[in-house]
Amino acid sequence: MTAADLAPILSLRQIRKVYGPLEVLHGIDLDVRAGEVVALLGENGAGKSTLSRIISGADQPSSGQMTWLGAAYAPATPRAAMDAGVGMIHQELQLLPQLSIAENVFVGRYLTSGGRIDRRAMEERAYTGLQRLGLDVSPSRLVEGLSTAKQQLIEIAKALTLNARLLILDEPTAALGGEETQLLFRQIERLKADGVGIIYISHRLEEIRQIADRIVVMRDGDKVQEFDHGDVPVRSIVEAMVGRSLDRMFPAVPTPADDVMLEVRGLSAPSGSFRDISFAVKRGEVFGIAGLVGAGRTELVRAITGADPISAGDVVLDGKVLALRSPRDAIRNGVVLVPEDRKLQGLVVDHSIAENIGYANFDTVSRSGWLTSKRLSRFADASIRKFGVKGRGEQNAGELSGGNQQKVVLAKWLARNPKVVVLDEPTRGIDVGARSSIYDTIMDLARQGIAVIVVSSDLEEVLGVSNRIMVMAQGKQAGILDGADANDVSVMELATL
Repeated sequence: MTAADLAPILSLRQIRKVYGPLEVLHGIDLDVRAGEVVALLGENGAGKSTLSRIISGADQPSSGQMTWLGAAYAPATPRAAMDAGVGMIHQELQLLPQLSIAENVFVGRYLTSGGRIDRRAMEERAYTGLQRLGLDVSPSRLVEGLSTAKQQLIEIAKALTLNARLLILDEPTAALGGEETQLLFRQIERLKADGVGIIYISHRLEEIRQIADRIVVMRDGDKVQEFDHGDVPVRSIVEAMVGRSLDRMFPAVPTPADDVMLEVRGLSAPSGSFRDISFAVKRGEVFGIAGLVGAGRTELVRAITGADPISAGDVVLDGKVLALRSPRDAIRNGVVLVPEDRKLQGLVVDHSIAENIGYANFDTVSRSGWLTSKRLSRFADASIRKFGVKGRGEQNAGELSGGNQQKVVLAKWLARNPKVVVLDEPTRGIDVGARSSIYDTIMDLARQGIAVIVVSSDLEEVLGVSNRIMVMAQGKQAGILDGADANDVSVMELATL
């Protein structure tokens, strides 16, 4: 008997959700059976997260009914859903940095013995979960300071300890490389074999073909299409998501100039996260950096942009060696970073779009140290229009979709007319439509003669946007490939050296 022959463990009928005058879900029907993976796909704003929040008890429907294991289901809180056997891994990390890994894994449900917290039992179970995902790190260490990818694996390990009958995974591989993703997929296969149902949300469409048993596509609050198997051409999925035919996934990559804009010579980090890295980026070149989680990619670009210290080597811009003591030094010289975590490092989410754009441009927007709201609004509105941000200047950045938040981060730095733009995971957690816009922006920058560095865990992406690709492995430079000749096999061969 296959999963398709079984009665659903979760059923949704005519689920609607209204916020004020706006209806964001329009009568959604959905079934999930034991031992199957249902991929829930759609652009940002399609309603996926709202539906997931309703199923996991973080929000309540305005109308409609849900059943769980044959009984009426209406969780008032995430805890109630968890107690019923429904767990969720959120796209945005929910970890508490000042607590240990084990404490984060069991937060809100600490293991006890004799009326006291049993830290040894928590650490043993947390370590088992981390080992299953290939993360060899002490469960007693604090979460603070861990990379985004490692934090994502901790979130997944947390879900694996729930013993849930249904798991909702919202962008679980967004910060993971190929090897970590495959480890996760093996865990999902084990969960399926144990009869766990899974709702899987991802913008990495190629991985959907590997993991999904069924695909449900949402658009503008409606369920617009359902595929009864996972092996669906990416183009068909994308066209269902955006409601139109697509001619291409990636724009043409411009040919760079011959002269070098940025050169890195023998760069090393005091922590040893990367060692003796050397490369040059030409004017108008898109230079990709690939590698597995822990290869040192993020640490390298943070050092190049002054955010992390350098123990040896030089960063040379237009023939001039830069003295990088802080990000301010890099920014003043025209080198800017769009960081991998836009909410924590790229934006002040509870401040307005206009303020966020202005924070990076006070020297341009203010006069003699004074800044007027009218002048700031005028400056920000120009960037909002230029980059197609779907939002108003006075609107809080935290209210925007992931794609529009990324556009705001890009807008604030590109308003400075930089010479070098470094993008760390530029489309992490962003839908296909917004990705296309960001890829177009990258190519526009290259055509303007700006040197662009793109770090990405998405192999298809780094192959699709780069003139050349440097592959890192365990903190070392494994090789540089020409974009026209590189493929996923050649990149992974170097990444696993």
